[in-house]
Amino acid sequence: MDAVGVIVIAVIALLALGLFWVVVRSYNRLIRLRNQTRASWAQIDVQLKRRHDLIPNLVDTVAEYAAHERGTFEAVTAARGAAASRDLGAAERAQAENQLTATLAKLLATAEQYPELRASQNFLKLQAELSGTEDKIAYARQFYNAAVQSYNTALESFPSNLVAGLSEHAKQEYFEAETEAREAVKVRFR
Repeated sequence: MDAVGVIVIAVIALLALGLFWVVVRSYNRLIRLRNQTRASWAQIDVQLKRRHDLIPNLVDTVAEYAAHERGTFEAVTAARGAAASRDLGAAERAQAENQLTATLAKLLATAEQYPELRASQNFLKLQAELSGTEDKIAYARQFYNAAVQSYNTALESFPSNLVAGLSEHAKQEYFEAETEAREAVKVRFR
C-alpha cells in the first residue's frame, strides 16, 4: 500500500472517530438533560405532596369556624383528590393543580370572614406553611421549566436532533399556569 492509501485510511479513521465522538457526546447530553428534567419533576411532586398533606388540616381548621361553608370544603377536597392522581401527564397535572389553587383561594377567602379564625394560632401556622409551600412549588416549577427548555432545545439542535431521532427521546411539556391563574389577584380592604 502506498503513502496516499495510508493517508486516506487515516483520514477516514479520524473522521469516523470524530463522528462517533459527536454521537456519543450528543447522546450522553440528551440523557443528562432528560434525567435533570425527571429529577426536577420529582421535586415538584414532593412539594405538591406536601401541599396535599397540609390541605386536610387547613380544611378541618376552617371547618371548625365555618361549618355552613360545606360546598367550599367539598370543592377543595375534590380538587385535592384530582390533583393527587398519579396517572396524569404534566399538562393534566398542571391543570388539576391550578384548579386546586383556585379552590384554596376560595377557602382562604372564606376564612377571611371569620376574625376569630384569623386569630387562631393553628390557622396562622397552617396558612404560613401553605404559603411557604406555594413558594417552593413556584421555584420547583421554574426549575422544571428551565430543565424542559434545555432538554427540548437539545432535541431540536444539530447534531443531537439526529441522535434523538435514533433513540427514545421525546419533547417534554412545560408546567404552565392556566389563564385565570395569570390574572392579578384583586385585594379589597374593608
